[in-house]
Amino acid sequence: MFSSGPCAKRPGWAPNVLGEAVLGRSHRAQAGKAKLLEIARRCRTLLGLPEDYRIGIVPGSDTGAMEAALWSLLGPRGIDCLTWEQFGLAWQRDVLGQLKLPDVRRIDAPYGRLPDLATVDWDRDVVFVWNGTTSGVRVPDGRWIADARAGLAICDATSAVFAMDLPWEKLDVATFSWQKALGGEAQHGMLVLGPRAVERINGYVPPWPIPKVLQLTKGGRLNEDIFQGGAINTPSLLCVEDFLDALCWAEGIGGLPALIARSKANFDRVDAWVAETPWVQFLAEDPATRSTTSVCLKVVDPWFTDQGHEARWRIIKRLCAILENEHAGFDLAAYREAPPGLRVWCGATVEEGDVAALLPWIDWAYRRLREAAPCTRS
Repeated sequence: MFSSGPCAKRPGWAPNVLGEAVLGRSHRAQAGKAKLLEIARRCRTLLGLPEDYRIGIVPGSDTGAMEAALWSLLGPRGIDCLTWEQFGLAWQRDVLGQLKLPDVRRIDAPYGRLPDLATVDWDRDVVFVWNGTTSGVRVPDGRWIADARAGLAICDATSAVFAMDLPWEKLDVATFSWQKALGGEAQHGMLVLGPRAVERINGYVPPWPIPKVLQLTKGGRLNEDIFQGGAINTPSLLCVEDFLDALCWAEGIGGLPALIARSKANFDRVDAWVAETPWVQFLAEDPATRSTTSVCLKVVDPWFTDQGHEARWRIIKRLCAILENEHAGFDLAAYREAPPGLRVWCGATVEEGDVAALLPWIDWAYRRLREAAPCTRS
């Protein structure tokens, strides 16, 4: 089992699936470009993207895709930044600290909760994550996104795409990585632009210089080559082949409905375990907002909660070390900026039986630490 950093490879993956990789060739050669076009085509079909939405490969994983969108699109309108976990906070900091835009509203909530979505002003551009990878809190649906909006809906969709049903017609910009949630290798990002975002790019020139690896325009217009099998910089054709294998696997098991069902089944296993395990709860307080991929858990045992912040992290690290030493689970600690706790990746590449096998190990490791703790007297 893995946490949501290094997502598990798809079931049955082996290095020989990379045998058709176009190695030692330029990604701009016909063979390389065909592979990039195939990724875009398979993603469009698998996700049900509208035909007038563009989809392209950019450097820097989901982070690079979001940065390219923010630097290229923001400025003409005021901005609402929604923050309830670390990556939403990162985009907010970029908007305020790097782009230094003046008309920015921070709509925040602590870890475990969503902000008040009813306060969002759709006359403004809205920047948000769909699924809080570091908090396990997601937006429950897209009903809060106005159909008749003047601003752009700019969504970091990583760890949601390929595992949740997204209302693409309500997302003007969406970004994700190959890593989450199909277990592809890191460093490549996907950028999806709807017609309204393209109109903004073609009619607006940001007042700041944009680094080359984030530039989406050429000659003052959208660089269509990025969305027609080109790329801003050189992608790894080995990673390309790996992601194509993941996409083909997803298609073969039944497409997006099957991916969503697998992730939900994994989550349901954790849900049932939490219900019968007194020392642990979901970090997400509202069941309707609980992520089915990056499932974040908090320890509610007074022995744990009564300790200081650093002590709680030491316990979590010891617990994870025990699990890793037993080869029962890997990388299960919560994100470093999140409250001390656990994070179990339940995306579609994980087998339900592996989740079921992991959970008793977590309980065993925690109880082992708890029983070995020195007795305290009041």
